[in-house]
Amino acid sequence: MSLVSTALAYRELLANLVIRDLKSRYRGSALGLLWTVLTPLFMALIYIFFLRLLMGRGVRIRHEEIIIGVFAWQFTIQAIQSGMNCITGNANLVKKIYFPRIIIPLSVNLSALINYLLMLVVQLGLVAVILHTGGSHLSAGTFFVPLLIVYHFMFNLSLALLTAAANVYFRDTQHFVGLFISAWFFVSPVMYSLSLLDALTGDKAWLRELYMLNPLTLIITAYRALQIPGEVFPWSIGAVIGWCWPVVIFAGALIFYQRTQRYFADWL
Repeated sequence: MSLVSTALAYRELLANLVIRDLKSRYRGSALGLLWTVLTPLFMALIYIFFLRLLMGRGVRIRHEEIIIGVFAWQFTIQAIQSGMNCITGNANLVKKIYFPRIIIPLSVNLSALINYLLMLVVQLGLVAVILHTGGSHLSAGTFFVPLLIVYHFMFNLSLALLTAAANVYFRDTQHFVGLFISAWFFVSPVMYSLSLLDALTGDKAWLRELYMLNPLTLIITAYRALQIPGEVFPWSIGAVIGWCWPVVIFAGALIFYQRTQRYFADWL
């Protein structure tokens, strides 16, 4: 049974799990869902302040680029962190009730998607205001952002499937993932653009091509190219490969998860 057909067949369970995750995420919090927007917004302000300190060293700051990068990054991190603990955190459900186990990571990723869509409304408003103050406006490419979100969601789901299954068998997974995320942040253009990379790499074109193999580099850069007028996506061999191999990872993650999920109950 394919992922789509499974989701449709168990849509009521999937919807209940998504609602439960959304309700429990900020249960007892005074601001509730507002934290969905406040967290990445606060992070963006910190990065802007930090980069302001480097202005004397020739660092060019575009607030709209940082906001877009941080909000997209937050979507991926939320999906990974929620997905990694979704099986171990639902041990009783997995051991007592039969249903396709892929429903659980799918539900937390759909929950992360809903949060991101809420964040995106605020993000688009902020970017529009910033661009307007500079005499510009959102690019017409903004209408294609939903297509990019679908690809982004697929990439996030593949990471969630891999980490969720691995965390059942190896509880050190969460520690390794934490270290990986810390390193991944700095090699992804979250708080800087590719122009800074060009300045640092100089004539070493191979470093740029290697950097473009990072799917999150492509995703964040594509978000910026679609929304900010004058931004052009830097197509290259590395970029083409970078767009293709996450699809292979997604297929591999589905196979890996399906083969390992049959033993989840024994290990929980």
